[in-house]
Amino acid sequence: MMSQQRAPLRNRIFANQIAGLAAAIGEVGTLRYPADASLHHFFRAHREMGQQDRAFVAEGTFAYLRRKRSLEALAGSTDARKLALAVIVREFHASVRDVEALINVPEAAWLAEFKSRTHAALPPAVAADLPDWLWDRLGAAYGDADRAAFADAWQKPAPLDLRVNPAKLSRDDALAALRATNLDASPTPFSPLGIRVQGRPQMATHALFENGSLEVQDEGSQLIGYALAPRRGEMVADFCAGAGGKTLLLGALMRSSGRLYAFDVVDKRLANLKPRLARSGLSNVHPQLLTSERDARVKRLAGKIDRVLVDAPCTGFGTLRRNPDLKWRQTEQDLAELTAKQAAILQSAATLVKPGGRLVYATCSVLPEENDHVVDAFVAANPQFREGDVAAEFARAKIGLDTGARLRLTPQQHGCDGFFGAILERAP
Repeated sequence: MMSQQRAPLRNRIFANQIAGLAAAIGEVGTLRYPADASLHHFFRAHREMGQQDRAFVAEGTFAYLRRKRSLEALAGSTDARKLALAVIVREFHASVRDVEALINVPEAAWLAEFKSRTHAALPPAVAADLPDWLWDRLGAAYGDADRAAFADAWQKPAPLDLRVNPAKLSRDDALAALRATNLDASPTPFSPLGIRVQGRPQMATHALFENGSLEVQDEGSQLIGYALAPRRGEMVADFCAGAGGKTLLLGALMRSSGRLYAFDVVDKRLANLKPRLARSGLSNVHPQLLTSERDARVKRLAGKIDRVLVDAPCTGFGTLRRNPDLKWRQTEQDLAELTAKQAAILQSAATLVKPGGRLVYATCSVLPEENDHVVDAFVAANPQFREGDVAAEFARAKIGLDTGARLRLTPQQHGCDGFFGAILERAP
């Protein structure tokens, strides 16, 4: 098995790729900015890189971010070149022989010694590539076995999930079209509109993406929309719309009828929604920039909205397969600030809900502090709201998934990003 992996590596690793990966690790590893933004900036500054070299550097950089703590501990260094070589032998399964012609004698000796070291002597949190505080909180919330399962799942790259736009074509037709272009595509196990594609194809230039038939959206994110279950002709608000992935799903579930507000406090996010909205063909979506969760627009709509989605800003730890830098960039102080913000946003968004209406509170976090604790406190302070049942809503939609009254998705159990969702219904 190992020899089968090494053969292509000897053909494709070049000195400029090692240098490029080291330079990218040096820039992205500062963690001053999100990894995807830093890597985008890096490639713009290195336009001479070819597509194959960019793919090598991108894959290596994210492999480093996933294994940052253990790689640095085993390497005994934060030197970017050493870490690049460590990624190549540990994560790309190269041998020292594969790269010895590209490195000097001291580097070859160091690399051979590095490769002989094992995780066995590392502290558990270091071996799991998590910060101590997150390791401890996961253990307190889930126990040792589930904590280890999270850590293991987060080391594997996420698959590419797509969502079909039902106004354009059916999932069966989309699957046939993708397979006709030699893509390995299959239905996602739970979302009725989801498709999972193997590998890393460039979907941005695919015809089905360009004409709005498909959107990139994790299956867990899709399921949040089904928990809200908007109906045709209703007034609906996506309170933290961001770039609009869930907004577009809600609009499709409403069959482009009624009125769907896409609220956000960051203009750039709503700007990113505009081209996606244009491709989708939806006519019921109305983006609105808010100054804060207490904006005058919110006050004018108080008690008038049938369904409200609160996809609250969070640590994003449910997405660590896609965004491994988050575990190094988020701190316990950030968590405390986020939970206070989540409570305030939920309380404000709840004022929109009409009697008999529904609110769904969701995050892409797996920490109870951002999920159950926020919902429990809200329900205790707002007796006019009672909790609904996500499993029952899924059963009505013929979705074969039951995680209880509250939605709890994990990558190790469900194959999608980690998500939490709770239905809150206002008394008539």
